[in-house]
Amino acid sequence: MTHTDILRDLKAKKYAPLYLLQGEEPFYIDSVCKYIEDHALTEAEKSFNQVTLYGKDTNWQSVQDNARQLPFMGERKLVLLKEAQSMKEIGELLRYCEKPVPSTILVICYKYGALDKRTKLAKSLTEKAVVLDSNRLYDNQLPDWISKYLQEKKLQTNIENAALIAESLGNDLSKIANELDKLSLNVASGSTITAEHIQEYIGISKDFNVFELQNALGKRDALKVHQITNYFIANPKDNPLVKLLGSLGTYFAKIYIATTKLNSSENDFMQALGVRFPKHAAEYKIAARNYPRLQTEYILSLLSEYDLKSKGVNRASSTTEGALLQELMIKILAA
Repeated sequence: MTHTDILRDLKAKKYAPLYLLQGEEPFYIDSVCKYIEDHALTEAEKSFNQVTLYGKDTNWQSVQDNARQLPFMGERKLVLLKEAQSMKEIGELLRYCEKPVPSTILVICYKYGALDKRTKLAKSLTEKAVVLDSNRLYDNQLPDWISKYLQEKKLQTNIENAALIAESLGNDLSKIANELDKLSLNVASGSTITAEHIQEYIGISKDFNVFELQNALGKRDALKVHQITNYFIANPKDNPLVKLLGSLGTYFAKIYIATTKLNSSENDFMQALGVRFPKHAAEYKIAARNYPRLQTEYILSLLSEYDLKSKGVNRASSTTEGALLQELMIKILAA
Protein backbone atom coordinates (compact mmCIF):
# COMPACT_ATOMS: atom_id res chain seq x y z
CA MET A 1 0.00 0.00 0.00
CA THR A 2 1.09 3.59 -0.53
CA HIS A 3 1.60 6.11 2.22
CA THR A 4 -1.64 7.82 1.14
CA ASP A 5 -3.61 4.53 1.14
CA ILE A 6 -2.49 3.66 4.66
CA LEU A 7 -3.26 7.12 6.06
CA ARG A 8 -6.68 7.05 4.44
CA ASP A 9 -7.52 3.78 6.23
CA LEU A 10 -6.07 5.03 9.52
CA LYS A 11 -8.16 8.21 9.34
CA ALA A 12 -11.19 5.95 8.85
CA LYS A 13 -10.08 4.14 12.06
CA LYS A 14 -9.25 0.95 10.16
CA TYR A 15 -6.32 -0.50 12.10
CA ALA A 16 -4.48 -3.73 11.29
CA PRO A 17 -2.68 -6.00 13.80
CA LEU A 18 0.63 -5.73 11.91
CA TYR A 19 2.41 -2.94 10.04
CA LEU A 20 5.76 -3.18 8.29
CA LEU A 21 7.02 0.29 7.33
CA GLN A 22 10.28 -0.10 5.43
CA GLY A 23 12.42 1.59 2.82
CA GLU A 24 15.14 4.10 2.04
CA GLU A 25 12.94 7.18 2.57
CA PRO A 26 12.29 7.73 6.30
CA PHE A 27 9.76 10.55 5.79
CA TYR A 28 6.82 8.28 4.93
CA ILE A 29 7.76 5.75 7.62
CA ASP A 30 7.84 8.49 10.27
CA SER A 31 4.61 10.00 8.96
CA VAL A 32 2.59 6.76 9.21
CA CYS A 33 4.16 5.76 12.53
CA LYS A 34 3.43 9.16 14.07
CA TYR A 35 -0.19 9.08 12.95
CA ILE A 36 -0.70 5.67 14.57
CA GLU A 37 1.16 6.83 17.68
CA ASP A 38 -1.00 9.95 17.97
CA HIS A 39 -4.40 8.45 17.12
CA ALA A 40 -4.63 4.71 17.81
CA LEU A 41 -5.12 5.21 21.56
CA THR A 42 -6.60 7.96 23.68
CA GLU A 43 -4.31 9.86 26.02
CA ALA A 44 -5.70 7.91 28.98
CA GLU A 45 -5.11 4.56 27.23
CA LYS A 46 -1.51 5.38 26.28
CA SER A 47 -0.32 5.16 29.89
CA PHE A 48 -1.27 1.47 30.13
CA ASN A 49 -1.35 0.20 26.56
CA GLN A 50 1.38 1.91 24.53
CA VAL A 51 4.96 0.63 24.42
CA THR A 52 7.80 2.08 22.34
CA LEU A 53 10.87 -0.10 21.79
CA TYR A 54 14.06 0.62 19.84
CA GLY A 55 15.84 -2.01 17.79
CA LYS A 56 19.33 -1.43 19.19
CA ASP A 57 18.08 -1.57 22.81
CA THR A 58 15.64 -4.47 22.65
CA ASN A 59 15.30 -8.04 21.37
CA TRP A 60 12.65 -10.10 19.66
CA GLN A 61 11.54 -11.74 22.91
CA SER A 62 10.71 -8.37 24.50
CA VAL A 63 8.79 -7.28 21.40
CA GLN A 64 6.85 -10.54 21.35
CA ASP A 65 6.08 -10.47 25.10
CA ASN A 66 4.73 -6.92 24.92
CA ALA A 67 2.71 -7.67 21.80
CA ARG A 68 1.11 -10.77 23.38
CA GLN A 69 -0.15 -8.86 26.41
CA LEU A 70 -3.85 -8.05 26.36
CA PRO A 71 -4.89 -4.40 26.66
CA PHE A 72 -5.65 -3.06 30.15
CA MET A 73 -8.77 -0.93 30.46
CA GLY A 74 -8.86 -0.33 26.74
CA GLU A 75 -9.69 -1.78 23.35
CA ARG A 76 -6.16 -2.05 21.95
CA LYS A 77 -2.51 -2.37 22.83
CA LEU A 78 0.01 -0.50 20.68
CA VAL A 79 3.61 -1.69 20.33
CA LEU A 80 5.96 0.49 18.29
CA LEU A 81 9.25 -1.06 17.22
CA LYS A 82 11.37 1.81 15.96
CA GLU A 83 14.78 1.47 14.26
CA ALA A 84 13.99 -2.21 13.67
CA GLN A 85 16.90 -2.45 11.24
CA SER A 86 19.22 -2.33 14.28
CA MET A 87 17.63 -5.27 16.10
CA LYS A 88 19.56 -8.51 16.18
CA GLU A 89 17.73 -11.74 15.33
CA ILE A 90 14.74 -9.82 14.01
CA GLY A 91 13.83 -12.96 12.07
CA GLU A 92 12.71 -14.54 15.35
CA LEU A 93 9.65 -12.28 15.27
CA LEU A 94 8.26 -14.77 12.79
CA ARG A 95 6.79 -16.70 15.74
CA TYR A 96 4.61 -13.75 16.66
CA CYS A 97 3.86 -12.57 13.12
CA GLU A 98 2.51 -16.00 12.17
CA LYS A 99 -0.13 -15.64 14.89
CA PRO A 100 -0.53 -11.97 15.83
CA VAL A 101 -2.82 -10.99 18.70
CA PRO A 102 -5.91 -9.29 17.21
CA SER A 103 -6.13 -6.70 20.00
CA THR A 104 -2.51 -5.55 19.46
CA ILE A 105 -1.19 -3.17 16.84
CA LEU A 106 2.47 -3.97 16.20
CA VAL A 107 4.25 -1.38 14.05
CA ILE A 108 7.70 -2.36 12.74
CA CYS A 109 9.68 0.64 11.44
CA TYR A 110 12.60 -0.59 9.33
CA LYS A 111 14.47 2.42 7.92
CA TYR A 112 17.10 2.90 5.19
CA GLY A 113 16.49 -0.51 3.69
CA ALA A 114 14.07 -3.41 3.63
CA LEU A 115 13.77 -6.91 5.01
CA ASP A 116 15.29 -9.53 2.73
CA LYS A 117 12.31 -10.76 0.70
CA ARG A 118 13.73 -14.29 0.79
CA THR A 119 13.41 -14.57 4.57
CA LYS A 120 10.47 -16.29 6.24
CA LEU A 121 9.71 -13.15 8.24
CA ALA A 122 9.46 -10.98 5.13
CA LYS A 123 7.24 -13.53 3.39
CA SER A 124 4.99 -13.80 6.43
CA LEU A 125 4.64 -10.02 6.80
CA THR A 126 3.94 -9.64 3.08
CA GLU A 127 1.00 -12.01 3.57
CA LYS A 128 -0.30 -10.87 6.95
CA ALA A 129 0.75 -7.23 7.46
CA VAL A 130 0.04 -3.85 5.96
CA VAL A 131 3.33 -3.17 4.18
CA LEU A 132 4.67 0.23 3.16
CA ASP A 133 7.69 0.28 0.83
CA SER A 134 8.98 3.82 1.24
CA ASN A 135 11.23 4.58 -1.73
CA ARG A 136 13.32 7.71 -2.17
CA LEU A 137 12.16 10.14 -4.83
CA TYR A 138 14.31 10.90 -7.84
CA ASP A 139 15.57 14.48 -8.01
CA ASN A 140 13.30 15.25 -10.96
CA GLN A 141 10.26 14.20 -8.89
CA LEU A 142 10.96 16.64 -6.05
CA PRO A 143 9.44 19.84 -7.56
CA ASP A 144 6.08 18.09 -8.10
CA TRP A 145 6.25 16.66 -4.57
CA ILE A 146 6.90 20.15 -3.17
CA SER A 147 3.99 21.61 -5.15
CA LYS A 148 1.62 18.91 -3.88
CA TYR A 149 2.82 19.32 -0.28
CA LEU A 150 2.15 23.06 -0.49
CA GLN A 151 -1.28 22.40 -1.99
CA GLU A 152 -2.13 20.29 1.06
CA LYS A 153 -1.23 23.37 3.12
CA LYS A 154 -3.54 25.45 0.87
CA LEU A 155 -0.60 27.23 -0.77
CA GLN A 156 0.52 27.45 -4.40
CA THR A 157 3.82 28.04 -6.19
CA ASN A 158 5.21 27.78 -9.69
CA ILE A 159 7.48 25.00 -10.87
CA GLU A 160 10.55 27.29 -10.94
CA ASN A 161 10.23 28.08 -7.23
CA ALA A 162 9.55 24.43 -6.39
CA ALA A 163 12.69 23.47 -8.33
CA LEU A 164 14.68 26.17 -6.50
CA ILE A 165 13.64 24.71 -3.13
CA ALA A 166 14.45 21.18 -4.28
CA GLU A 167 17.86 22.12 -5.66
CA SER A 168 18.79 24.06 -2.52
CA LEU A 169 17.55 21.60 0.10
CA GLY A 170 18.40 18.26 -1.56
CA ASN A 171 16.23 15.14 -1.46
CA ASP A 172 15.72 14.86 2.31
CA LEU A 173 11.91 14.99 2.45
CA SER A 174 11.85 15.55 6.21
CA LYS A 175 14.08 18.61 5.82
CA ILE A 176 12.00 19.91 2.91
CA ALA A 177 8.74 19.35 4.81
CA ASN A 178 10.07 21.26 7.83
CA GLU A 179 10.97 24.24 5.66
CA LEU A 180 7.61 24.15 3.85
CA ASP A 181 5.87 24.03 7.22
CA LYS A 182 7.68 27.28 8.09
CA LEU A 183 6.20 28.82 4.97
CA SER A 184 2.71 27.65 5.86
CA LEU A 185 3.01 29.20 9.32
CA ASN A 186 4.15 32.57 7.99
CA VAL A 187 2.16 32.95 4.75
CA ALA A 188 -1.60 33.32 4.66
CA SER A 189 -3.64 30.33 3.49
CA GLY A 190 -4.50 30.53 -0.20
CA SER A 191 -1.38 32.56 -1.05
CA THR A 192 1.06 31.92 -3.87
CA ILE A 193 4.60 31.31 -2.62
CA THR A 194 7.03 33.69 -4.30
CA ALA A 195 10.82 33.82 -4.51
CA GLU A 196 10.68 36.58 -1.89
CA HIS A 197 8.82 34.26 0.52
CA ILE A 198 11.41 31.54 -0.08
CA GLN A 199 14.28 33.94 0.60
CA GLU A 200 12.66 35.40 3.74
CA TYR A 201 11.47 32.20 5.43
CA ILE A 202 13.79 29.49 4.09
CA GLY A 203 16.87 31.59 3.43
CA ILE A 204 17.38 30.69 -0.24
CA SER A 205 18.48 33.73 -2.23
CA LYS A 206 16.26 34.55 -5.20
CA ASP A 207 19.13 36.27 -7.01
CA PHE A 208 22.13 34.13 -6.05
CA ASN A 209 21.34 30.47 -6.53
CA VAL A 210 22.40 27.64 -8.81
CA PHE A 211 19.64 28.33 -11.36
CA GLU A 212 20.69 31.97 -11.69
CA LEU A 213 24.29 30.79 -12.10
CA GLN A 214 23.27 28.38 -14.86
CA ASN A 215 21.26 31.09 -16.59
CA ALA A 216 24.20 33.52 -16.42
CA LEU A 217 26.60 30.87 -17.75
CA GLY A 218 24.19 30.01 -20.56
CA LYS A 219 24.13 33.66 -21.63
CA ARG A 220 27.89 34.05 -21.05
CA ASP A 221 27.10 36.92 -18.69
CA ALA A 222 30.53 37.10 -17.05
CA LEU A 223 29.64 39.88 -14.58
CA LYS A 224 26.63 37.99 -13.23
CA VAL A 225 28.59 34.73 -13.07
CA HIS A 226 31.30 36.33 -10.95
CA GLN A 227 28.75 38.07 -8.70
CA ILE A 228 27.04 34.76 -7.98
CA THR A 229 30.38 32.99 -7.58
CA ASN A 230 31.48 35.54 -4.98
CA TYR A 231 28.19 35.09 -3.13
CA PHE A 232 28.68 31.30 -3.07
CA ILE A 233 32.23 31.70 -1.79
CA ALA A 234 30.97 33.97 1.01
CA ASN A 235 28.27 31.42 1.94
CA PRO A 236 30.01 28.03 1.54
CA LYS A 237 27.75 26.07 3.92
CA ASP A 238 24.69 26.88 1.82
CA ASN A 239 26.49 26.25 -1.47
CA PRO A 240 28.84 23.25 -1.19
CA LEU A 241 31.09 22.84 -4.21
CA VAL A 242 30.34 19.14 -4.76
CA LYS A 243 26.61 19.87 -5.00
CA LEU A 244 27.16 22.82 -7.36
CA LEU A 245 29.31 20.69 -9.65
CA GLY A 246 26.61 18.02 -9.79
CA SER A 247 24.01 20.60 -10.82
CA LEU A 248 26.31 22.14 -13.43
CA GLY A 249 27.11 18.69 -14.79
CA THR A 250 23.42 18.03 -15.36
CA TYR A 251 22.99 21.48 -16.91
CA PHE A 252 25.83 21.16 -19.42
CA ALA A 253 24.81 17.59 -20.27
CA LYS A 254 21.45 19.06 -21.36
CA ILE A 255 23.23 21.78 -23.32
CA TYR A 256 25.18 19.03 -25.07
CA ILE A 257 21.89 17.35 -26.04
CA ALA A 258 20.54 20.73 -27.13
CA THR A 259 23.47 21.22 -29.53
CA THR A 260 22.35 18.08 -31.38
CA LYS A 261 18.66 19.07 -31.44
CA LEU A 262 18.68 22.70 -32.54
CA ASN A 263 17.00 21.86 -35.85
CA SER A 264 14.32 19.68 -34.23
CA SER A 265 10.70 20.67 -33.74
CA GLU A 266 9.82 22.47 -30.50
CA ASN A 267 8.11 19.40 -29.04
CA ASP A 268 11.01 17.08 -29.94
CA PHE A 269 13.51 19.57 -28.52
CA MET A 270 11.61 19.89 -25.22
CA GLN A 271 11.13 16.15 -24.94
CA ALA A 272 14.81 15.43 -25.58
CA LEU A 273 15.85 17.82 -22.80
CA GLY A 274 13.05 16.88 -20.41
CA VAL A 275 11.82 20.48 -20.03
CA ARG A 276 8.18 21.43 -19.62
CA PHE A 277 7.96 25.03 -20.74
CA PRO A 278 8.91 26.83 -23.98
CA LYS A 279 10.68 29.48 -21.85
CA HIS A 280 13.17 26.89 -20.61
CA ALA A 281 13.61 25.45 -24.08
CA ALA A 282 14.48 28.93 -25.37
CA GLU A 283 17.11 29.34 -22.64
CA TYR A 284 18.75 26.04 -23.62
CA LYS A 285 18.77 27.08 -27.28
CA ILE A 286 20.66 30.26 -26.35
CA ALA A 287 23.12 28.25 -24.26
CA ALA A 288 23.60 25.69 -27.05
CA ARG A 289 24.50 28.47 -29.49
CA ASN A 290 26.88 30.02 -26.96
CA TYR A 291 28.52 26.66 -26.27
CA PRO A 292 28.82 24.57 -29.47
CA ARG A 293 29.28 20.85 -29.18
CA LEU A 294 33.08 20.70 -28.87
CA GLN A 295 33.08 23.47 -26.26
CA THR A 296 30.41 21.65 -24.26
CA GLU A 297 32.41 18.42 -24.38
CA TYR A 298 35.42 20.33 -23.06
CA ILE A 299 33.33 21.88 -20.25
CA LEU A 300 31.95 18.48 -19.23
CA SER A 301 35.52 17.20 -18.98
CA LEU A 302 36.38 20.27 -16.87
CA LEU A 303 33.48 19.56 -14.53
CA SER A 304 34.63 15.97 -14.14
CA GLU A 305 38.17 17.17 -13.38
CA TYR A 306 37.01 19.69 -10.79
CA ASP A 307 34.66 17.20 -9.21
CA LEU A 308 37.70 15.04 -8.47
CA LYS A 309 39.62 18.07 -7.20
CA SER A 310 36.73 18.98 -4.88
CA LYS A 311 37.16 15.53 -3.36
CA GLY A 312 40.90 15.99 -2.88
CA VAL A 313 42.23 14.30 -6.03
CA ASN A 314 45.10 16.20 -7.71
CA ARG A 315 44.37 19.24 -5.55
CA ALA A 316 46.97 21.29 -3.72
CA SER A 317 46.32 21.28 0.02
CA SER A 318 46.35 25.09 0.09
CA THR A 319 43.67 25.44 -2.59
CA THR A 320 40.25 26.31 -1.15
CA GLU A 321 36.90 25.28 -2.61
CA GLY A 322 36.26 28.95 -3.36
CA ALA A 323 39.45 29.19 -5.39
CA LEU A 324 38.49 26.05 -7.31
CA LEU A 325 35.06 27.48 -8.10
CA GLN A 326 36.50 30.80 -9.33
CA GLU A 327 39.05 29.02 -11.47
CA LEU A 328 36.39 26.75 -12.99
CA MET A 329 34.08 29.67 -13.84
CA ILE A 330 36.91 31.49 -15.61
CA LYS A 331 37.72 28.40 -17.68
CA ILE A 332 34.07 27.79 -18.62
CA LEU A 333 33.55 31.40 -19.74
CA ALA A 334 36.81 31.28 -21.71
CA ALA A 335 35.99 28.00 -23.43
